[in-house]
This record gives sequence, C-alpha cells and structure tokens, in this order.
Amino acid sequence: MDSDAERSIEVRYQPDERPPLPVTLGLGFQYAILCIGGVVLTPAILIGVGGGSDAYLSWAVFTALLVSGVSTAIQVLRIGRIGAGYILIMGSNSAFLAVCISALQQGGPDLMATLIVLSSGFQFLLASKLSLLRKIFTPTVAGTVLMLIPVTIAPSLLSKLEEVPAEASSAAAPVCAAVALIVIVAISLRGSSVWRLWAPAIGIVAGSLVGGLYFGIYDGAGVREAAWVGLPERAWPGLDLDFGPDFWALLPSFVLVTLVGAMDTVGDTIAIQRISWRRPRAIDFRSIQGALSADGVGNLLSGLIGTVPNTTYASGIAVADQTRVAARAVGVCVAAIFVVLAFLPKFLAAILAIPGPVAAAFFIVVLSSLFIMGMKILLNEGLDSRKSFVVGLAMFLGIAFELDWIFPEYFEGTLSELLGDGMTVGGFTVIVLTQFVELTGPRRRRLKMALDGESFARIEAFLSEFAARGRRDEEMTHRLRAVGEEMLLTLDRPETEPESGPASDPRHILLIAADDGDAVDLEFVASTDETNLEDQIALLAEPLPGAPIEEEASLRLLSHYASSVRHQQFHDTEVITVRVAPPASL
Repeated sequence: MDSDAERSIEVRYQPDERPPLPVTLGLGFQYAILCIGGVVLTPAILIGVGGGSDAYLSWAVFTALLVSGVSTAIQVLRIGRIGAGYILIMGSNSAFLAVCISALQQGGPDLMATLIVLSSGFQFLLASKLSLLRKIFTPTVAGTVLMLIPVTIAPSLLSKLEEVPAEASSAAAPVCAAVALIVIVAISLRGSSVWRLWAPAIGIVAGSLVGGLYFGIYDGAGVREAAWVGLPERAWPGLDLDFGPDFWALLPSFVLVTLVGAMDTVGDTIAIQRISWRRPRAIDFRSIQGALSADGVGNLLSGLIGTVPNTTYASGIAVADQTRVAARAVGVCVAAIFVVLAFLPKFLAAILAIPGPVAAAFFIVVLSSLFIMGMKILLNEGLDSRKSFVVGLAMFLGIAFELDWIFPEYFEGTLSELLGDGMTVGGFTVIVLTQFVELTGPRRRRLKMALDGESFARIEAFLSEFAARGRRDEEMTHRLRAVGEEMLLTLDRPETEPESGPASDPRHILLIAADDGDAVDLEFVASTDETNLEDQIALLAEPLPGAPIEEEASLRLLSHYASSVRHQQFHDTEVITVRVAPPASL
C-alpha cells in the first residue's frame, strides 16, 4: 500500500467534519499550550531588549493574544476570500524581532506600529497578485532572508543571557540558561515525535524551576499580586505619521521581513493542505491567497493596536499531523482559548516572570529553527550553480554590512541605517541577482490568444517554430505539438452556464515557452476554472466520475507526453506548467 493510501486511512477528521466536543476541547488546549510561549515571550523579549515601560509590556502581551485569537479564527473559518480554511494557528512572529527592536530603539513604539501597518499592505498586494509576483519573491529570496535573521538579531538577543537581578549569584544566568537549553536539545534529539512537540515548553519550565528554587530569580511576587481576571493599563502607542529619516531607513527591512513571513505562510498552508484530506489533492493556491490575506489582517491589527506582527505556527501543523485531526472546529477552539487567556493577568504574569536567560535559551532554539528552515527552503527549491552563487554572495554581503566590515566610514546617517541591516542588504542582493539571471537567460517565446476555432492552428505553428529555433528533432517537435493539442482540449472545456444566461466570452490564454537544456517548459496562463488538472491526472487510475471518454483520453495522452504537470489555481487566474523532456530523459 502506498503512502497516500496509508494517509487516507489515518486521517480521522477532515476540515469540514466535526469531531466530538471532548476531542475538540482537548486538542484545542494542546494547540494553545504549545503555542502560547511564542505568542507571549516574543513581545516580552522585544520590549525587554528594545526598551519600553512595564505598562506597554502588559499591553503588548494582552493585545498579542487578542490579535492571535482573532486572526486564527479568520484563518480557520475563511471569511470570503480571507483565510485558508484550515487549522493554521496564528501567533507572534519572532522573525520581526530584529527590525522591531531597531524601530523601538530609534523611534519608539509608535514608529514600530506605523511601519507594521504600512508593511502589512504588501501582504495584501502579494495575496492579490500572487500569480504575477511568484517569480520575484521566490523561495530563494525567502530562504536567504530567513538565514540572515539570526545573524541580525543575535547580538540583541544574547544580551538577555545576563539579565538577572544584581544581587543574584554569578552562576544563576549560565546555569538556568544551560538547563533550559540542555533539556530542549535532549528531548528534541532523543524524544519521540510527541515529546519533541513539548520540548520547548518543558525546557522553559525546567529552567524557570531551577531559577526560582535555587537562585531566586523567578519573580513569583509579581505572579501572586496579579489579578485572576482583568484588563491591562491602556498603553496604546498610536501611530507616528511624521515619516522622518528613521521611517524610510527601516521601511525596506520591514517590507522584506513581511514578505518573508508571507513565504513562511505559503509553506505552512501547503503543508496543512497535504495532511488534511483522506484523498490526496493538488495544492489549492486560492487557499494560499486566503491565508496570506488573513496574515495581512493580523499584521494590520497588530500595528493598529500596537503589538508584534503575527504569522502561522508550524508547530500547529505538527499536532495535526500527529493526531490526524484537521477539523476547523479545533482551530476555532484555539482562537477562543487565546482570547480568554488574554483576560487572565495571573496566567500572563507567570509567563512574563520567566527569567531572561531561560527566555534567551528558548529563542536560541527558535532562531536556530529559522536558520534551518531557510536552508530547507533553499534545498527544496534546488541549488544549482547560479543559485548557490547568488545565495552565497547575498549571505556574505548581508553579514558584512550588518557587522560594518565594508567601508563603514562611507555609509553614515540614513544610508548607514539602511545598509547596516543584513536582511535588507542580503534580501535585495538575492532579488536583484535572481532577476538578472531571469532577464538574461534564454529568450522566452509568448503567444496570447482567445480560445476559438483557430486556436489549434496557432498553437501548432507557434510550437513548431519554437522547436525549429531550438533545433529540436522531429520526435521532440511532435511531443511539444501533442502537449499543446492536449492542453488546448483540456483548457477549452465548456463552462457551465445557466440555460437562460448570456453566452460567456471565450477564455483567453497566454502560452510561454522556454528552453531548459534538453527539456522545454511550457506555461499556460488562463482565466480560472474550478477543475484542477493535477487532481484529474492523479485520478486516472480510476474512472473519472462524469468525465466524457474523450476528456479522459486527452488527460492520459497529456500525462504520457509530459514529464511533469503543475497546476496552480489562483483567484481569477490559473497557471499550468508542463515540462516536456526528450524520451531518453524521462
């Protein structure tokens, strides 16, 4: 039995199914407990390192939980085109720590809030234009910037390792940090898959217990004095609308990290789709667009209310994978728990009292995960010689400008702030170089037309000419023309319209052909259709319900001639990429 069949048997509750109430509540609390540390500690670290009052700290933590709850509900329920429609838990985004610390130190929380609000607009732009921007903000860009985040934030974060009361023992900081880190590492390396999920929480508890019982650095008095139920003192920072030099220097970094967070959301949405259904499905990019829009709503709310931006948490996907419960009801339960916990000051005080060295140890693991996540993205994308060169150069320049290794005397004032941020330099380097490679590569041939009675003749002539220009042999030319014909038959499906409704306009198609060594990549861009070609090809092993014989034959021929077919469905646009290789390369 193949893995897909095994997975189809194991999935207990799909997104549209409702598990029993005890299962829903139990899993809801498990999700919440696993994610609560990151939601609360991220704004705590931000304000502790960046500077801020105790009142603002309480406000930022309270609002972080509220925004996480609201955005999780939107993400799960999918309101219109906003939200993924899957269990995607939202929480504070540690990737923003570096840029938010800089904003706090240079302009205060109102500058940070303004930058978050404006940069969230780029997430909405990416969501609406994902089909157009997918070749600019690529996985290579996301992976490189993710690897540069730990480099940027490490100096500020590691200062928390020594944050203990003056009267405490000199051994308090290193011992508590070491206990927390050792416990997390030991469980992560040797524990079962279930225990690995709990490794960060267990490490934080172990380090805090050692700090409280042996060194007295856990602030239990603050926990005892906190009320069980209540609201924090209002400390809304407002917005800084002066748009001074600090704003313009930091805006590129905020935009880059926002787009990198969007790439993370794309990856999480793909992952949750793959484990949520009994029958494997092609990735629905409309769901990804919805997830990005919900992410943008969360960041917009975070900026308006004055707290850290949020993002999807991969740990939630791990829980769904382990339990095989993907029901939306569980996600709604998590959202409700986040909102309720925001109004429990004693619970929040217990988390905020975690000693600085223990929190720093936790974030060392988090940042290590970000670095590895960036590496995985790059490796999954495939690192050929060109991409390897681009990533290596971007990484070095990012680190060099972050550490002022390259002519620091020539970069002062606003320019110094801009080029002193490793993420900005590295991110722009990889974007510029990848676009240079794209623009200077083999010329792409394009054909734009309406699907009508003349379509086949146009496509046949276009692909024959393309094959002749590339000096393709007769067999390869035949394969290209055959794929073009089958794709035309597939795309020219009759659209379902009410009998009394007006006749619909013919679909329009853009065909882009590009050489890639011996193979050819054909990209068909058309107005969207509800049918997914990948799903249909995957189901060829069994009869297609309701499909005409000629349509099934067309799909079988397409799968025979094409070495791969990838169908990306966006709102109002679908992109089908077909790779055609010579028979010897198949």
